[in-house]
Amino acid sequence: MVAFTGLGSLPGTDFAAAARMTFDKVPDLPYLPELPARGPWAAMIGRGLGLPSGLPAELGAGEWRLADAPGADQRRARATWRDDLDQLEEVADGYAGPFKVAVTGPWTLAASLGVAHTGRVLADVGARRDLAQAVAEGVGELLSELARRLPGAGLVLQVDEPSLPAVAAGAVPTPGGFFRHRAVDLPELCRALSWVTGEPARRGLAVPTVLHSCARWDGGWPLRSLLGADATAAGFDGVSVDLDQLGTPDWDALADAADAGATLYLGCLPTAGETHPLGVDAVRRRALAALDRIGAPSDVSDRLVLTPSCGLAGWTPGEVSRGFEVLARVREQVAAELGA
Repeated sequence: MVAFTGLGSLPGTDFAAAARMTFDKVPDLPYLPELPARGPWAAMIGRGLGLPSGLPAELGAGEWRLADAPGADQRRARATWRDDLDQLEEVADGYAGPFKVAVTGPWTLAASLGVAHTGRVLADVGARRDLAQAVAEGVGELLSELARRLPGAGLVLQVDEPSLPAVAAGAVPTPGGFFRHRAVDLPELCRALSWVTGEPARRGLAVPTVLHSCARWDGGWPLRSLLGADATAAGFDGVSVDLDQLGTPDWDALADAADAGATLYLGCLPTAGETHPLGVDAVRRRALAALDRIGAPSDVSDRLVLTPSCGLAGWTPGEVSRGFEVLARVREQVAAELGA
């Protein structure tokens, strides 16, 4: 059955209201909302550093940096996680069904997090290994906590990696902006990601994983390495992409991924532009055109999730509500086209 969901960020600062919206408006796959308007500790990097086992960090002059002890903003990020989980438990009391949680991936954190003497974690092989392992440990603790609080939920883990293509291409600027960090090769990228997708991060839980990025990968996303199950692959079960950021090689890669049984999260509802959201007909055409280009197999409906192209923090609550209504109707029409 075709499903739809959101990707993470929503507008406003009221977590309980945002959580209720995801259950009310996104019944196929409700998710833990992110509200970056609450402050830097609730935005992508701060939230990523707020996982319980994250390396100690502090925020200064607008930049997160590794530190000897957690700074005030990191402590606030961790407290925000605890408060969010408390409120989620109340909102989702008695819920049984799939539930998605997003975390910031190790490479996006490494590209943004400062460290003494080397500029960023990305420049230090040992530091980026330690960071990836800390992220994996924090993810494991988070999944265990969610399993305890939501015993009827089937958890899905989304790993947000908007900086991954830039890390692979050697396009991440140094703090001064005059140089670029060296590219990280694909085997190391996949190894660090595999710590997050595999054991011990899953803690024995059956948790499907999806790699999400709104960015373009010049030369095409290496989905065989990111989605593969062998020892050198990152081990993701699915991939979440913005249709507008796909190049020609990506369509063939998505076709291969679909044939191999991967779950496809297709960002068919644009989040940029002046119209929020696009109408049902326009979004349906985008979704069907993508499926036609992929040459989706007959059973793809069981592994197809329609989404916005990226987060919705820049929309109004009313626009978000209408956007989910559009996706709900498009989901029905696409399912009918696929005979699902």
